[in-house]
Amino acid sequence: MRIETLTIGDPFFTVRILTGKAAYAITDKTIVLNLSADPIGVRDQALGELQSVILKDTRIRDVTHAVVIEGFANHKDDAALMARIRETWPSAFEVRAEERLRGIEHYMSPKVWVGRFGFTIYHSASVPLNVGLHQEHAFCPVPGFREVHTQIAGFGKMQQCRERDIDTLYLEEPMAPGATHRPMYDARGNYPWHQYETITPSVFMAVEMLPWGATPPEL
Repeated sequence: MRIETLTIGDPFFTVRILTGKAAYAITDKTIVLNLSADPIGVRDQALGELQSVILKDTRIRDVTHAVVIEGFANHKDDAALMARIRETWPSAFEVRAEERLRGIEHYMSPKVWVGRFGFTIYHSASVPLNVGLHQEHAFCPVPGFREVHTQIAGFGKMQQCRERDIDTLYLEEPMAPGATHRPMYDARGNYPWHQYETITPSVFMAVEMLPWGATPPEL
């Protein structure tokens, strides 16, 4: 098995990428997100593609490609953790300069690309967040872009709307630590109007998956 430790969670969480169709031992509470079409074995159960769970004192097997987040349960005071994150990470508007993010209490780690997979951790401080409904991911011009979000701390919800108006909401998924919302894109990577919204101040990880033929924006 190949284990690659990413720096995006430092110094708050340990994020590792697992590849190689092998087994991995888990001791303390760990979020596991399966990034492969091959199921991950957990005792007598299976974790499907883009599904996540919290595991403890167990062993996962047949791990083709997964991301694990360790140490998230070691923080006894979420408010203190998030205050430290705000002191460490820049706002998403500073980094991305998207007008919908101006004045929003939304912070982000550095983004790391591992092959076609991009990983970023975000902290959303305000309730409501009002980050803005969006459809496009303009940095990926090749059809087939995919993205999911995995909750790490706090509680949130992923919302889908018929139009760029929250009053047209038609689907809402609650997000608790360890949860990943269901994919919302079609086969060509088309998205409905959607946004992440806070229930409480939150921390979550975004995983961006480029289609074949696309390259990470900075390359």
